[in-house]
Amino acid sequence: MRDVLFREDQFVFSSRVSGVLVYDGQVLVQCPPGTTEHAFIGGHVALGETQAEALVREFMEEIHAPVTPTKLLAVGEVFFPWGKRPCHQIGLYYKVELDDLTAIPLTGSFLGYDELGGERIDLEYKWIPLAELPGLEIYPPDLVPYILNEPEGAAHFVYREIGKDAFKEV
Repeated sequence: MRDVLFREDQFVFSSRVSGVLVYDGQVLVQCPPGTTEHAFIGGHVALGETQAEALVREFMEEIHAPVTPTKLLAVGEVFFPWGKRPCHQIGLYYKVELDDLTAIPLTGSFLGYDELGGERIDLEYKWIPLAELPGLEIYPPDLVPYILNEPEGAAHFVYREIGKDAFKEV
């Protein structure tokens, strides 16, 4: 399957989906071992795949745990550098429920991995108390308020690490 990920000489565009898994007052995040940069589990959507299907697949690939997306929490328009190119990413962030409570540890941390472009990326998965989420270096940070104070419908945010001028040459 081909991801909805277009890498051109001057820019990158991607469609990404992430899951917010909350259990017992904690949220599950991922980070490369030895770093402080956290993110929510997810990945790129494949052509012909729904966002929900991609999310279920990503959780199975990364932590071998079945989940059910329960609610679209937020839609994010995210602009960041992808190497030396600007990236325009549309991200959907779903609340998810764990279908099998024995599939993963429900406290602490555990190791796993992901793949991007055929390259293995080792990851640590951590349960973080919700109260600590605002002080955590997490990507994208603009999602945190919607996790802590869940909106009635889906929220929308724009997160910019780079400005519009980064795309002028495109």
